[in-house]
Amino acid sequence: MSNSSCSGFSDKPHLCDVIIGVRKFSGSLSFVGCLFMIFIIWLFKRYVVFAQRLILYLSFAALLDSIAYLMSSDIDDGPMCNFQGWWLTFFDWMVLLCVSCLTFNLFMNVIKQTVTEKYEWLYIGICVIIPLIVSCLPFSKDRYGPAGAWCWIVEDIGWRIGIWYGPLFVIIVFMMVTYGYIIYSLSRKASSWEGTYDPDTERHHRLLKEDIKPLRVYPFIYLAVSIFPLINRIQNAFSPDNHVFILVLLSSISSPLHGALNAVVFGMDKETLHKLRPSEIKLAIQAKRAPKAVVQEYQPGSDRQALED
Repeated sequence: MSNSSCSGFSDKPHLCDVIIGVRKFSGSLSFVGCLFMIFIIWLFKRYVVFAQRLILYLSFAALLDSIAYLMSSDIDDGPMCNFQGWWLTFFDWMVLLCVSCLTFNLFMNVIKQTVTEKYEWLYIGICVIIPLIVSCLPFSKDRYGPAGAWCWIVEDIGWRIGIWYGPLFVIIVFMMVTYGYIIYSLSRKASSWEGTYDPDTERHHRLLKEDIKPLRVYPFIYLAVSIFPLINRIQNAFSPDNHVFILVLLSSISSPLHGALNAVVFGMDKETLHKLRPSEIKLAIQAKRAPKAVVQEYQPGSDRQALED
């Protein structure tokens, strides 16, 4: 059934059905991918490593973000539409800030050669409090409502730029510059390390690589999937009444896809591939189900009492 309440292509509502369909399909892939990542990190207790916890936080945010793309396609203005708009804004911001924290952590690891685990709770606070504040702002002016083929901020370019696309553009530029500098610094460090050997230095380099390796691709994935949505919204800004179907379609495919692509990268990691063997999974499940040893508190005199008994 065509979505007649779709304002983006009101004269061709079947195009909205196509857009909503691919959007939900991409969201479904991300939902499954994020569940996979969370399950593997939990099953093999990889969360004990700080870098893996950062990936876990990103996976939780992306999982909840993907739900926004799976919500009802009924975009009639009302409380449910407002809730969908808020949900999308909140978790889009959470994903963006999780990726930003990953980028900052990479920068500190590579450039400053510093582990940022001590900032973990600060990361969590930033990734929750800022999205909560920003996502609640549109309620003050009733700016949530039908926004093309889904619910979000209504056709108000000022609010859209202020709440999302303005900060998104600035943060993406910042991440691109930071990412480029990280790659440049890594190449310089790699050349400077050649031909030298020192046990302490080598151990430091190895630990540094272990922190960097699991995280380096995720910011790049976010940058990649943000290209078409950004182009689409730039086009909307210059021509708000003329939606380009192919841009909206590409945006609808790529926007929800970061969770799925994260899962592909996560699953292709050598260590993860090794863990995904049936024998490894079976052992991990058995370890999870095995009763934990109970450590009793030592009571003075208990040994003597046991001997007397």
